[in-house]
Amino acid sequence: MENMPKNYDAEAVEQRMLDKWLAGDYYRRNPGVGDCTVTIPPPNVTGKLHMGHALDDTIQDTIIRMNRMRGISTRWILGTDHAGIATQTKVDKKLASEGISRREIGREKFVDACWDWTHEYGGHIVEQIKRMGCSIDFSDPHFTMDADYATAVRKVFCDWYHDGLIYRGKRIVNWCPHCTTAIADDEAEYKEEDGHLWYLRYPLVEPVDGQEYVVVATTRPETMLGDTGVAVSPKDHDKDKFVGAKVRLPIVDREIPIFSDFYVDAGFGTGFVKVTPAHDPNDYGMGERHGLEKVNIFDETAHVVEGYGAFSGMGRDECRQAVVAWFEEHGLLDHVDDHHHSVMHCYRCDSTLEPWLSEQWFVAVDKLKGPATEAVTSGKVTFHPSRWTQTYLTWMENLKDWCISRQLWWGHRIPVFHCEDCGWEDALTEDTDVCPKCGSHHVAQEEDVLDTWFSSQLWTFATQGWPEHPERLEGHHPTTALVTARDIIALWVARMIMSSTYFLKEIPFKDVVIYATILAKDGTRMSKSKGNGVDPMDLISMYGADAMRFNLLTLVTNNQDVRFDADIDKKTHELLGSPRTESARAFVTKIWNASRFVLGNLDGFTPGEPRAVSQADAWIFSRLAKLSAEVTKDIETYQFGEMARELHAFFWNEFCDWYIEFNKASLREEGDARLQTQRNLVYVLDNALRLLHPAMPFVTEAIWENVPHAEGEAPALMMAKWPEPESLASLVDEESERAVSLLCDVVSAVRSTRARYGISPKQELPVVLRAGFENARVLEGLKSQIISMARASELSIVPSDAHKPAESACVVAHGCEVYCVLTGLIDFEAERARLTKERATLQKDEAKFAKKLSNPGFLAKAAPEIVEKDTAKLAELRDKLARVEEQLAELG
Repeated sequence: MENMPKNYDAEAVEQRMLDKWLAGDYYRRNPGVGDCTVTIPPPNVTGKLHMGHALDDTIQDTIIRMNRMRGISTRWILGTDHAGIATQTKVDKKLASEGISRREIGREKFVDACWDWTHEYGGHIVEQIKRMGCSIDFSDPHFTMDADYATAVRKVFCDWYHDGLIYRGKRIVNWCPHCTTAIADDEAEYKEEDGHLWYLRYPLVEPVDGQEYVVVATTRPETMLGDTGVAVSPKDHDKDKFVGAKVRLPIVDREIPIFSDFYVDAGFGTGFVKVTPAHDPNDYGMGERHGLEKVNIFDETAHVVEGYGAFSGMGRDECRQAVVAWFEEHGLLDHVDDHHHSVMHCYRCDSTLEPWLSEQWFVAVDKLKGPATEAVTSGKVTFHPSRWTQTYLTWMENLKDWCISRQLWWGHRIPVFHCEDCGWEDALTEDTDVCPKCGSHHVAQEEDVLDTWFSSQLWTFATQGWPEHPERLEGHHPTTALVTARDIIALWVARMIMSSTYFLKEIPFKDVVIYATILAKDGTRMSKSKGNGVDPMDLISMYGADAMRFNLLTLVTNNQDVRFDADIDKKTHELLGSPRTESARAFVTKIWNASRFVLGNLDGFTPGEPRAVSQADAWIFSRLAKLSAEVTKDIETYQFGEMARELHAFFWNEFCDWYIEFNKASLREEGDARLQTQRNLVYVLDNALRLLHPAMPFVTEAIWENVPHAEGEAPALMMAKWPEPESLASLVDEESERAVSLLCDVVSAVRSTRARYGISPKQELPVVLRAGFENARVLEGLKSQIISMARASELSIVPSDAHKPAESACVVAHGCEVYCVLTGLIDFEAERARLTKERATLQKDEAKFAKKLSNPGFLAKAAPEIVEKDTAKLAELRDKLARVEEQLAELG
């Protein structure tokens, strides 16, 4: 008890426990039976912990801690991702602030600057993960740019290159003019925007049935400079006469053909579609089918290239305005409509992406799709929740070749070398400066680097020794579970399965756990720009890590999105509070205080076996046995919200509110009865702490240090044995559970009646129980306990068809009706008058809020948080009104 002060200090306790765990080296792989290996989804090396990370890491730690306690060989692998675009952008900004550009200092020095950046800032997120209490193996960190990891990346590239799965080609890619690099299709973020549909007149070279021009509709008039065709639908027979004709493209004076293609939607615009094969993926497809020229009108920064007169050098937006002005000036702008459409943006810098024809490196996915699809359809890899299975399979079915080259300097440089003299080219696992074919020293390596997802796809096996030490994978691969967000099912999960099934001929993980996206309180995405993001470190500072972790676990349901209830200062963006995390902190305090009470009543305690000497003992042992089975199953099946609710209900309601109360009298006694009560309390507390530990490691570890243990027990709770369901199964006692549950319900009913009518807990009152034969029999056996705990002056148990006692209040409990006789305890007339007055006030307020919330004008203009607040108030008023109505009915 000397280590358990009256008030729980989360900050002091959590730091002390963290130091203890790290000093004990408990986070390393422990010897055991079976295996539980989990790889952390590598956060960006320059990143900062956000709420998604906090939830992800809490889930993983819960899995790891339970399995470690079960004696399973367990390891959680730490690592970070080099984050090519993100890191290069940060270093570019840093250099710019110093008046330097990467072009000035060159590639080698820029890469050195990136390494300096990662060494300076890369450990921040790792320290935050550590502060959360995550029992990850910090002694063996991995980084996607480490030498051993780079060896694995290079082998994968070279093997796929020589197996014909990697090729170079000129294709349309999503290009970011700001980052000046290609972006994967899956990384493009679509945003709804209000724009326009411009209708442009293209003159026909020769009139068709007296018509001198056709009208095309476009959302991007600037790209008309690169048009090489006009398409119509073969289903649109009114336009058959135009097929084969040509138009003279305005401004550039290029003759381009009109043709038919099934891709064209006859209902879009005028039915005539301008075709720009170098600046639209669908147009590219039509260009391939019809042999159209591919004219790229933009450079890498989306400025018009030379050859277009006054338009050359213009940026996209400037060019758009100039083209529209030219068409209007020359009488070729037919009209303009408003148009709402979806526009691709760069996921890093938010710039509008440009579909751009460029030479890139690709992975041909046809040979990879089949095994990766079968891995999921066969059940070898299971998604939780299962609905994400179809998301994965749909993406795999529609998968196109993967663009893996990025026009960056920071990252894994593509290991393809070519000779400038003889034209030799090959992918090599080791650098060379000599051509093996002609001996020339004019050998150059590709300038581009690999997509970050290319390297991270190897995560489960490249972090465990592959390819140089494949023996380290034995028994630890496939890994147990991957816990991640839905956003990267395609970007990462699928690619990990493709690479693992190709190189290891096995799946990378058995389960994929997709957690819900945590949204801001108003239902929008958390973001720095909106100022609505919550920093997990702020939550920890305010409430402690255990409270944050437990609250996050309660959010794990089958929902796709969940709202986090944090209140944020609109001006400073500082965290003001989180009611749910506040409630979780109250639970932490309850655990501490209840444990302190039990451990403070152990004078004269000697170790011994727990033994049920009362029905209450048998009840709590049975409930503990069922809790062990439920929590174990919940973690195994990734039902963490259920796990959290069951732990809370057991410890707070059953153990604290009832079992400790049942035993307070015994603790005041002397002799064997007191000693057995102590042993039973310690046994239940000890096992409850073990079950709570994976979710709330700090407070449980600190308490467990003070719990009496048998000699030879583990040095820390995190290394102690898990309460296995099989070892506790014999404690299940349905009869005792039924009896004590009935006792608790009756006592609660009497207490709620006292509270409702303002009757003192010390005031005795008559109680009548109406029950069926079987429940009446059980209640007879509990009579003395009910009288004592409910402070009943007398207790009558009558048949279920007996008359209701006069002047009584009724509460329907589970298995019986509880009547508290109120004669002489309250003034019925005054109480009826008070309740009637309260009902009128509530009805008036309820009508006011109902009218307000049914007003479309109010709903359209009011801020979402005001509507939410008023809706909650209306629900509260209706609840109070219903309870007042019930009381009035009771009083006749």
